[in-house]
Amino acid sequence: MHLPWPRWQRQKRRRQLAPPFSRHYRRMLKLFGALVVLGLALACITSWVLDSYDTAWHPKRSIRQPTVSDGDGTKGSSPPFPGDELNNIFWFVQVSDIHISRFRDPRRIPDFEKFCSHTVEVIKPALVLATGDLTDAKTESKVGSLQHEVEWQAYHNALKRSRVMERTKWIDIRGNHDAFNIFSLDSVNNYYRKYSANQKVGSFHYVHTTPFGNYSFVCVDATLTPGPKRPYNFFGILNQTQMDLLKTFRAQSLTTNQSIWFGHYTTSTIVSPSPGVRDMMRSAVAYLCGHLHTLGGLMPVLHSRHPLGTLELELGDWMDNRRYRVLAFDHDLLSFSDLQFEQWPAVLITNPKDAQYLHPGVEPLGRIRRSTHIRILAFSEAPITGVHVSIDGESLGTGRSAGGPLYVLLWDPSLYLAGLHTIRVKVEDSAGRSVVREQHFTLEDSFTPSFGFVQSFILLTDHYILARALFIFTVLLNVGVLIAFRFLRVPSSRAFSSPISVSLHLLSRMDIYYYSLLLFNLCTALGPWFIGEVIDGHNGACFAFGVFIDGHFLEGSLTYVIGIIQLLFFNIPLTSYLCWSLHHRCRGNTLRSHFVRPGRCGRTAVVHLFMLLLLAWQAHSCYFLLETYGVTAFFLSPVRTWALGLSVILIYRAWTGPAPLFRDNSKSNSSS
Repeated sequence: MHLPWPRWQRQKRRRQLAPPFSRHYRRMLKLFGALVVLGLALACITSWVLDSYDTAWHPKRSIRQPTVSDGDGTKGSSPPFPGDELNNIFWFVQVSDIHISRFRDPRRIPDFEKFCSHTVEVIKPALVLATGDLTDAKTESKVGSLQHEVEWQAYHNALKRSRVMERTKWIDIRGNHDAFNIFSLDSVNNYYRKYSANQKVGSFHYVHTTPFGNYSFVCVDATLTPGPKRPYNFFGILNQTQMDLLKTFRAQSLTTNQSIWFGHYTTSTIVSPSPGVRDMMRSAVAYLCGHLHTLGGLMPVLHSRHPLGTLELELGDWMDNRRYRVLAFDHDLLSFSDLQFEQWPAVLITNPKDAQYLHPGVEPLGRIRRSTHIRILAFSEAPITGVHVSIDGESLGTGRSAGGPLYVLLWDPSLYLAGLHTIRVKVEDSAGRSVVREQHFTLEDSFTPSFGFVQSFILLTDHYILARALFIFTVLLNVGVLIAFRFLRVPSSRAFSSPISVSLHLLSRMDIYYYSLLLFNLCTALGPWFIGEVIDGHNGACFAFGVFIDGHFLEGSLTYVIGIIQLLFFNIPLTSYLCWSLHHRCRGNTLRSHFVRPGRCGRTAVVHLFMLLLLAWQAHSCYFLLETYGVTAFFLSPVRTWALGLSVILIYRAWTGPAPLFRDNSKSNSSS
């Protein structure tokens, strides 16, 4: 009796009898379908990313209703309007990342003193904001961290000798360098409390009073307490108590004309509880900060706009670039200009305001359309001799002085109601110097140009969250591959055509390599990286998820970034190199013999050289650990010092130990 074949056997038989073209066609359809799905997924991800970093102002995102197009009773179109008198305007200055140092750049201190005595005297700001990193606090080798009292004395003496605090309100706050290696605010080496002008630790609210209203300046102090040595205080942290205090300041600021928030860290480098620090400052016109130093010159301009409309304006450093910023509130409209030390004249166009920096949800933009005069602030150490104005290439004439540094010129805003226009101002002084300032402006409702994607990504991304996700993914990928090949069955002999598969099976089935690499990667993910003096006189332990210091815990942030670098530039390459080495040994090669194979010598030398460079990088990391955190941290570092020794042992054994054997469906023999 003939029994029918089981269903799975019939399907297999059909596939065997199917014409080759039919099988190829089905494979092509599957590939095409996979590509379509992948394309749709990428399109969705791209759309989400672009929408997330769309920094053009949207009315639905604003905390207040826009004022530019409302009726006559609204703030946006009610008087006073910008005219030809020196009223309803004040200006102030920001400087950041001064980094007074006893070891580097001998011109930094005298230049800063000249800025305090001469530049501030010329500009005559109502107040000066020094937004952190007042001193450098590094050792002579640039590796260690140490608060030098002489640096703080130099900073204090510059303020004192210049008498700048007698001429303006000087508000200086701490940056991460000012908190290096300080266990508590009462520590004797917390020189900020002794030598700064402000001497206020923590966030605070300062109200600047003028005849035409009050203006709030809210400080966001996210510096760490305790403050570990570098680099683990690159990110700031705000706890719930600090966020509640900022919430109180925000409520108080709503009663003033406008509010400015300022701090050292960019919001992208602040760890804060939900809903986050950006949401907390949503009522502000702008957040002023420093910290990123133009990313080494790669991003000379780092400005963006929060989803709720607040501008984030990172200022380049004084340390190397001698940058400072002049800002002005003119009829409650904020304008600013980033300037270079000793470059005169300094020019700031306050009306009409730059289109890219409009905040329709907070600023009374209707006043620009109702204004009667173009308004320009021009500062110079020599008398101003000419202020020439043109719009869209058409000359409007020369501005006249309205008193002080303000120059005005009659204009008709109704001629520019539609589209984007360009105003060009050329300012000349009696010393023969001239500066040209151009900016775009618009009088259309709800039209604000977007900022660049890269700028917005740097300033608006919570980098500690992104780094945490990438770190977890990289760890799971690295550990998962090891475990998978440990327990997967060795495939048929066709696997020998894939050196990667063979080498991973060899590595994962030899106990000495498998358990060593598994424990090393798990220690990178979960175990302590080192134990030592995180702050002088105070021991602590560093993990990927944070740092413990004498009973205090600092949430992980930069640790995830360093963990990713460790995985990508040492853990994974070490695993790959061992796989490559074992595969050569399995094929009967030795360290010498595989160099002399025809056509392979150059490629082989490159692989060995690459691994040697990675070992040198790991050795340098051990040296950094020794210089920064001391001898204890050097010897009690599983991820640095121990890992370097372990990698050398494993590499030596891979090339000098017994040649591994690869047998189907069984583990390779190895003496472990």
